[in-house]
Amino acid sequence: MSTLLAERLEHDLKDSHGLSNQEYEVMVRLSEAPDRRLRMSDLAGRTLASKSRLSHQISRMEADGLVRREDCAEDRRGQYAVLTDAGWDRLVAAAPDHVESVRTWLLDAMSPEEFAELGRLCDRVVEQLRSGCGSAG
Repeated sequence: MSTLLAERLEHDLKDSHGLSNQEYEVMVRLSEAPDRRLRMSDLAGRTLASKSRLSHQISRMEADGLVRREDCAEDRRGQYAVLTDAGWDRLVAAAPDHVESVRTWLLDAMSPEEFAELGRLCDRVVEQLRSGCGSAG
């Protein structure tokens, strides 16, 4: 389900706004941060991406004018990813369509009670994943 849902949401984002799920997530994370910027290491943690993978993603997004990098004055090794005005405009345009896509492909598939139960079950799984409990294999 998670793979099919992610694929459908990405298809809809790409068709309507030329964005991948990863690009959209990076832009959302940056839009929520002060000054629309985050240290690359923080952004990697928030998107659950490796630093290397995120760096490549940011390079592609820079080429599209969606983000830019800024050096970190406090730490010469660090860099910020910053959402550009063009990136902000693209995110604002894509957000309502993305919300509608999530509604169509996820929310409309179940009753409000079923959705609430799904939320409770997902919370339980997240709690277990974060605690590191459970057996692998």
